[in-house]
This record gives sequence, C-alpha cells and structure tokens, in this order.
Amino acid sequence: MSGPSRATRIALAGLVTLSGLAACSGGDDGGEPTGPAARPAGEGIEGVVAVRVDSNEHTEARVDYSRTPPAGGDHNPVSAPCGFYVQPIADEYVVHTMEHGAVWLAYATTLPEADVAVLRELVAENEDTIATPYSALEVGTAVVASAWGRELTLESVGDPRLEEFIEQYRNFDTAPEASAECPPLPEGQGG
Repeated sequence: MSGPSRATRIALAGLVTLSGLAACSGGDDGGEPTGPAARPAGEGIEGVVAVRVDSNEHTEARVDYSRTPPAGGDHNPVSAPCGFYVQPIADEYVVHTMEHGAVWLAYATTLPEADVAVLRELVAENEDTIATPYSALEVGTAVVASAWGRELTLESVGDPRLEEFIEQYRNFDTAPEASAECPPLPEGQGG
C-alpha cells in the first residue's frame, strides 16, 4: 500500500498548522460550556443535551463558537478525516466532520494513557468517529462527546453512555449532511 497522497499530506499539514494557531490564540478559560441554552435531548440517553445550531456555512475564517467544544455551526470547507489524533485539530475542521454525521470525542489532555487507549479503541471500532485532545475542557471532565446539535459531558471514559452516544448519534438526522463519507485518517498519521 502506498502512503497518503500529496493532497492528503498537504491538507493534514494545514490542519496541524491551523490547530497550533488556534491553540495559541487563547479561547475558553476551561469553565462551563457557554452559549446557547442546552436542553435535555429526547433520545433516551441520560445527560445528553440538545444544542441549537443556527448555521452551517463554510468559512475560512476562525469561528468564535458559543460552546466549547462546539456542537455544530459554521466551519471550514475542509473536514478533518475521521480517526484518533494525539495533536489538537482546529474546531472549524472537526465541526465540518460532524456536519457529515461524525461523532467527536474531545478528550482531556491530562487523561491517563490507559484512558487514552480506551478512546483509541473506541474510534478504531466505530466508523465516523474522530477523537482529539482538547485543552479547554473543565477540570474533572474526561471527554465531551459531540454530534451535530448533541453533547454529552463525562467524567470517565469507562461510562457506558459514551458507547451509547456513539451508537445513537453517528449519522444522526440532526447532521445537515448525515451519512456523507468521512474518510479515515491515513495509516501512520494522527496518533
């Protein structure tokens, strides 16, 4: 099997570069998610909230999301490939991936390696998922699972609701382009 195409390498290099810029630009202080009021979602998983998403326009500008991590909104025209990442990816790319129906697992940068391994395995076992480290999570939060317009905050990666969330919300009908292809991260990249 040959390595990733030149276009894929360029796109991923751009994602990493922009992620670094986004990480250096400040942002949320790590407190409670801010922005539009969330209400309990009606799909039967305790703790999942429904978040109103007003727009899904493409933009190459940095987006100031009202929630951290975002559960949808305007986003970059390039989507991040699904897979497990050890480096942050700018929100704008991952939001585009969620627009296609993917579930995003934004995990704490302080997770023990055993917990990171659990998330890595979940992503490997479930298509249309992306996991990235996320430094702006509230202290005590292990992972925030997001799908377009849905969010679940968990203190443990072993919480059974995490797998339930992935199963329920991958390609869920709230995503504007649910079931659009989410290409996997090329082997050897991401982490």
